Amino acid sequence: MNAMVGDHLHVHRNVVGVTEADGEIIEVRGEDGHPPYLVRFNDGRTVLVYPGPDAFVEPVPH
Repeated sequence: MNAMVGDHLHVHRNVVGVTEADGEIIEVRGEDGHPPYLVRFNDGRTVLVYPGPDAFVEPVPH
């Protein structure tokens, strides 16, 4: 998985009653665009994320 600052991270949850999480990548801490990513989610939380197989990056034009 590769990302750049400004890209969006989408996390699909496979748990009943738990909504999906979407946020903007505000910092890439790994080398060459690799995780971990500091993500500001739409609910206001800012979290350091190592995305799993239930996540994908949506690139935005830079």
